[in-house]
Amino acid sequence: MTILQGNRIGLRPLEPEDLDFLYTVENTEDFWEVSHTQTPYSRFVLHQYLENAHQDIYEAKQLRLIAYLKSSQEAIGAVDLFDFNPQHRRAGIGILITKEQQHQGYASEALDLIIPYCFKHLQLHQLFANITEDNKASLNLFKSKNFRKIGSKKDWIFHAGKFKDELLFQLIND
Repeated sequence: MTILQGNRIGLRPLEPEDLDFLYTVENTEDFWEVSHTQTPYSRFVLHQYLENAHQDIYEAKQLRLIAYLKSSQEAIGAVDLFDFNPQHRRAGIGILITKEQQHQGYASEALDLIIPYCFKHLQLHQLFANITEDNKASLNLFKSKNFRKIGSKKDWIFHAGKFKDELLFQLIND
């Protein structure tokens, strides 16, 4: 599968061996704000999730790919396509890179891999991303990939005792 292979990272489907990685990531409270999680996940629930991860994006309406280092095969994050709508040819996109691997360009490389895949193979017309107003790294990343801010959801996210706006970004496949 050469399409989802970059210089330093690759993107691949979920495997049963990803249970420990998912357990760690999904239960890292620092990520809960962006994943809209409020409670931890059990290994049992994540095991069930992995058992159903074989579902086609057209059936599940979502796709999660693991970002991994090509040099060591170590999982370093995930790319999620969600709210997949083949009729309107759009999907939401989210990226998570583990704290230890952030600020090394891996999220940028992941977007460079997934965007062409979405437009060519899934034949999407557009991708959208929801980003909180204070997530400067994500704002800069998506802007650098030509996503454009098209709206703002006022007081959309309540986190750490205060409300935040969530900004909507969109990339149209011309």
